[in-house]
Amino acid sequence: MDYKIGDIVRTKKKHPCGSKLWEITRVGVDFKLKCQGCGHVVVLERPKALKAITKLEKRAESQEEKEN
Repeated sequence: MDYKIGDIVRTKKKHPCGSKLWEITRVGVDFKLKCQGCGHVVVLERPKALKAITKLEKRAESQEEKEN
């Protein structure tokens, strides 16, 4: 799966705040995820992040879509 900055993803386990939704803020060797419930930020190694993510909830808008 190809993930982009700004995508909202669902994870297998809940964050302690109760939310399963995360926003991707960095993609590369590591994934930086921001909890949609409380705003907590975590950095996960790519294989660990890909294993934790179960579903792409919302695709980030591309620049072309914003301009139209």
